[in-house]
Amino acid sequence: MPRTVYYTAATLDGFIADARDSLDWLFVQDIDEAGPMNYTAFIADVGALVMGATTYEWVRARVEAGTNKWAYPMPTVVFTHRDLPVIDGADVRFARGDVAGVHAELAALGRDVWVVGGGDLAGQFADAGLLDEIIVSIAPVTLGEGRPVFPRRYALRTVEVARNGAFACVRYAVEGARTDDWT
Repeated sequence: MPRTVYYTAATLDGFIADARDSLDWLFVQDIDEAGPMNYTAFIADVGALVMGATTYEWVRARVEAGTNKWAYPMPTVVFTHRDLPVIDGADVRFARGDVAGVHAELAALGRDVWVVGGGDLAGQFADAGLLDEIIVSIAPVTLGEGRPVFPRRYALRTVEVARNGAFACVRYAVEGARTDDWT
């Protein structure tokens, strides 16, 4: 059965990007490309991606600058409230509103769905009961401010913990929203 997974990296203080949406902190970290919870093994099971507009714009800027190329042969849905250009050669679609309809289409492909970037977008999938796992590689750095990795009150269950280079990698099952006072 396909899973919907928020696979990401974060700082020790819980941010995925700094206040300027930079990931400079991430690219200086040591990682074993074949180590535990690595990207290559993860992406092998993915059949579709979803991302927010900020993440898409970050990737698109690097593609247009020639520093990266579009690396995803599978369909990608970008949730946005504005008109954005499509990257040449990319299977990119744009969506607005509720995540449930888009999720149903992507899950019907029979492979995992990756929520690529945007803690709020991952939270929307969780709020709709559609997020199965969060896999986060925690870097030994703090930012003090920025974009939170998952800006929701949720109960998670630790499924797996491993070290990969500088990262503490953790796989969590999403159990549900927390509405109590944690008592």
